[in-house]
Amino acid sequence: MAKFYITTAIDYVNNVPHIGTAYEKVAADAIARYKRLAGYDTRFLMGNDEHSTNVEREARRLGKEPQAYTDEMAPIFERTWKSLGISHDQFIRTSDPAHKRAVAALFEKIHANGFIHEGVYSGYYCEGCEEFKNEKDLVDGKCSRHLTVPKFIEEKNYFFALSKFSDRLKAHIVANPDFIRPEIRRNEILNVIESGLEDVSVSRSGKTWGVPLPIAPDQVVYVWFDALINYISALGYGSDDAAEAAKFAKYWPADVHIVGKDITRFHCLIWPAMLMAAGVPVAKSVWAHGFVYNRGEKMSKSIGNIVDPVDLAGFFGADALRYLLLREIAFDRDGDITVELFVARYNAELANELGNLFSRTLAMTHKFFGGEVPAWSDSAARDSARLLENVVADYRRHMDRLAFDQGLAAVWRAVQGANRFIEERKPWALAKAGDTATLAATMRALLEVLRTASVLMQPFVPSKAEEMRKMLALEGDIVALGLAEAERAGDASWKRIGEAGVLFPRLEVPVD
Repeated sequence: MAKFYITTAIDYVNNVPHIGTAYEKVAADAIARYKRLAGYDTRFLMGNDEHSTNVEREARRLGKEPQAYTDEMAPIFERTWKSLGISHDQFIRTSDPAHKRAVAALFEKIHANGFIHEGVYSGYYCEGCEEFKNEKDLVDGKCSRHLTVPKFIEEKNYFFALSKFSDRLKAHIVANPDFIRPEIRRNEILNVIESGLEDVSVSRSGKTWGVPLPIAPDQVVYVWFDALINYISALGYGSDDAAEAAKFAKYWPADVHIVGKDITRFHCLIWPAMLMAAGVPVAKSVWAHGFVYNRGEKMSKSIGNIVDPVDLAGFFGADALRYLLLREIAFDRDGDITVELFVARYNAELANELGNLFSRTLAMTHKFFGGEVPAWSDSAARDSARLLENVVADYRRHMDRLAFDQGLAAVWRAVQGANRFIEERKPWALAKAGDTATLAATMRALLEVLRTASVLMQPFVPSKAEEMRKMLALEGDIVALGLAEAERAGDASWKRIGEAGVLFPRLEVPVD
């Protein structure tokens, strides 16, 4: 069985998750679920980035030690992801002993290979980004992301010789067009290389919260150098245990890192160069998604426009929220959310189109056939093929390139087509006229659309997909059945359907 290893960025825990963070996790979960359906041995990693100045500052503000504070925050994040149906296989924390061991192991390997040198860092540091800034990166002397003036610091550090990897990085990116996606991010990174890469600091002086630097225990490993290594520490890199070594050999290199577009330089330049320096294969792909805006504004704690995904899930339902995020916001660009926009799409698509199709089809099957699934026939095959023409193939094609909105559009082509088919065929009229054969073919074709939708929707609305299959009285684990369940038709063992329920009740825009 082919493997698929997917990761998300790990999150700072100085604040609770917001909807932009949730968007990334929901998207990665949809990919992981789709790959499982497609038959891949899928491993899905996410976690928390705890060795941060911001995290330490927040802990101190609350009168707590950083470790105690991060221990309290970890379950908050995990509960949030559980409430959204995220199916990660592992949740890593950078304070985990195994992660610290891997950081030390990779650093020592890079150092032994001659790519670490001592120096003095003199320049600007944005604590919000946890990033050293060049003057050319500042706008009116401020960080363009946080709109704050970075601190000017001067300290003795150790540096990673990133500048020595310019040619290798460029050659790799050019030779592997899918290494950085979408293309606009690839072009940005190539431009950065063309402008000249500088060596980067990989340690901080005067800090105690972090992984001690192996060659200078009075310093700690720079938070980004530390954090990036989670992708391999989670697979047991640096361990002497045979099982851990086998896990690393099986799943590395990662098939895709899912990250925000603001951290591409770390993932597309520093991280692959670190791996090259240590003699470790680089990841196959980095996908940098856009930002989620709240009524046109980037979400910020300081502005006070953070949207809590748990609150939204409480109103829409977790599955509906997942659908709305991935249907409304194309993964390769920025997107804007409002409750009004989400309610409108929810009612139009989930309640009216999909939900109504389910309730009408099941009600008519019970009314006209006593809940029995009409037998497969040549007419049912023709009608079903017309309603589902190229749907699964288009869905696969779009999902393979992470175009979730287009993958859902392929499903919706069948859903909307089935609703039109009902109006064209008018099953109630066929029943009144006594045309049992045409009525049976019509209802069987509609049921086939619902069965197919219950499979293809699973990565987006996993709980609701189970409800769909229960209503249809379909047996078997959907993941084990896989996409083949969506590609077959005319199953003679499917004899009856269950009782219809309300999949997506209509919603009204809440009044403040």
